[in-house]
Amino acid sequence: MSDQYAYLRGEFVSLDNATINIRTHGFLYGTAVFEGIKAYWLPETGQMSVFRMVEHYKRLIQSCRILRLRSPIDAETMGNLTIELIRRNQCQGPTYIRPIVYKADLRIGPILTVENTKDDFCLFTVPMDGYLDTSKGLKVGVSSWRRLDDNAIPARAKVNGAYVNTALAKTDGYLSGFDDVVVLTNEGHVAEGSAMNLFLVRDNQLITSSITENILEGITRDTIIQLAQQELGLSIVSRPIDRTELYVADEAFFVGTATELAPITSFDNRPVGDGKVGTISTKLRDLYSKAIHGLLPQYSHWLTKV
Repeated sequence: MSDQYAYLRGEFVSLDNATINIRTHGFLYGTAVFEGIKAYWLPETGQMSVFRMVEHYKRLIQSCRILRLRSPIDAETMGNLTIELIRRNQCQGPTYIRPIVYKADLRIGPILTVENTKDDFCLFTVPMDGYLDTSKGLKVGVSSWRRLDDNAIPARAKVNGAYVNTALAKTDGYLSGFDDVVVLTNEGHVAEGSAMNLFLVRDNQLITSSITENILEGITRDTIIQLAQQELGLSIVSRPIDRTELYVADEAFFVGTATELAPITSFDNRPVGDGKVGTISTKLRDLYSKAIHGLLPQYSHWLTKV
């Protein structure tokens, strides 16, 4: 990886040298926020493109506000650095982009606001095709771990430390033989997947948890809603979802930047519909793939070309 670069402490450096001090506050306490962004190769123009980059950096700044972080650069500059890093790393295929704003102080003590505190921005890329093998659909279980509450560690912000919640749920799911899990709120409603938003299909309607159900306000979630409404004419219902609704859904799927669209074929060892990837899931997965690869001209505003 010596020919790869990252952005750290205000400059592009070799990825091998992109390291932080073990006393860094963000490492000690998880006091950092991040985004997961993807870039793709556009076959018709022969260039890379970042999908919905502007929206991702807008959300990163919002996460900073929630965690009392002060980014040293604005969203536009973050975008420019992202484009430059893709050029330097000569990316020519699916690429995962991880920007982070973190508490860079070298100090003990969890308080976020102290005199002369220092926050910083860093950025790296990783080649990434499929996050999950979704070709046959996912076997999903309902986790015994509950999603963090907005009044504890808000899921609305992508806080690094909060992903211990994801790690516990996902790991226990794997050990129980599931591909991934659904997590519930403390009230017992369906929140989302371990790190993805969730959609159900019932009677040709898309149903998804409300943004007040301790979920991330997903950019891929918004993308799928727009594609479903504008391209397939489907109606969208956003509301609290009971656990048993999972068991009677006609179709179901996860969505997220890394996951893209992942059909679900069973919940808690109960088949979803006929136990196969559904028609609507397939159509939306195909539409999403075309959108991210620049094959739907009406959505070209979602692409930032390199």
